[in-house]
Amino acid sequence: MTDTFPVLDLRDAAGTDEARAEFLNRLREAVHEIGFFQLVGHGIEDADDMLELTRRFFALPEADRLALNILDSPLFRGYSELGREHTKGIPDQRLQLDIGPEQPASPPAPGDPAYRCLIGPNEWPEAMPELRPAIESWITRLTDLSHRLLRLMLEALDAPAGFLDDVVAPDPQIHLKLLHYPGPAEQSDDDGSGQGTGIHNDLGLLTLLVQDDNGGLQVAVEDDRFADVPVIPGAFVVNLGELLEVATRGYLRATKHRVIRPAPGVDRYSIPFFYNPRLDATMQPLPSPYVEGAGGVIDVAGNPLFALYGDNVMKGLIRSFPDIVARHHPTLAAGAGSGSS
Repeated sequence: MTDTFPVLDLRDAAGTDEARAEFLNRLREAVHEIGFFQLVGHGIEDADDMLELTRRFFALPEADRLALNILDSPLFRGYSELGREHTKGIPDQRLQLDIGPEQPASPPAPGDPAYRCLIGPNEWPEAMPELRPAIESWITRLTDLSHRLLRLMLEALDAPAGFLDDVVAPDPQIHLKLLHYPGPAEQSDDDGSGQGTGIHNDLGLLTLLVQDDNGGLQVAVEDDRFADVPVIPGAFVVNLGELLEVATRGYLRATKHRVIRPAPGVDRYSIPFFYNPRLDATMQPLPSPYVEGAGGVIDVAGNPLFALYGDNVMKGLIRSFPDIVARHHPTLAAGAGSGSS
């Protein structure tokens, strides 16, 4: 399946003119035809260390993890027990820690848009003080890498490389998850336990994923045919979010994907990093010959695409975390679903 998911070496983008042109051509083909690729040569060498930190976090006593209970957070930040997040109404069989931009608390005022509730600080485990600096370093480096990739994608589409700089600067709404997928005690085909994460699209611009050796990520290469994404040591799995679909009038698509729960006795760990516009940023069509000839965004029943990122992310959170909405945001109407890998 490596042919299905191209492997791109970022060093080629800084190579000879010929190597750069070939890189940009392969990048354009990947983001147009499948919306997923694997990135090597990116210079970030501590993915295994981050996965080990992830394993250690989920090995903490349950009381230490529940001290960060996401149910207590109106910002949708913190620790989720098995089944807390939903995709299309079905509980996902994973545990997770959700982390966003580290910002001062800023409770929304009357009349503020709903997405203002997402601004504030993260929840960090007192029992594992080394986690915060490691994650904050990771976020800084992946933010820089994501922005570089975004500019290369625009160049590959013959658009000005900096056209989207204003929608992310100065505060991209980054989002990181530590994920643990425990295998079930027994394998069952009829109780929904095979859903690690249900079928979904990502909501923002770019996702960079580190996955362990157990795999499980599957991508819809055709309407109802899913292909396994191979595990390549040291590679980031990169895919596109719905806001790039909006900005390119459907030339680039946010491809559906899912995670299959591992077999009994197997534990899967992964770290998705989501690079998104500012909450108050609105996407505009890219000035690109590829975009000018695109057919437009495809409407999917129950999943409207909003050009304003704050609205697009809230539609996902409202449906993904019904318990948090009921506790902290009862006036919000139900939106469309979300997920992660």
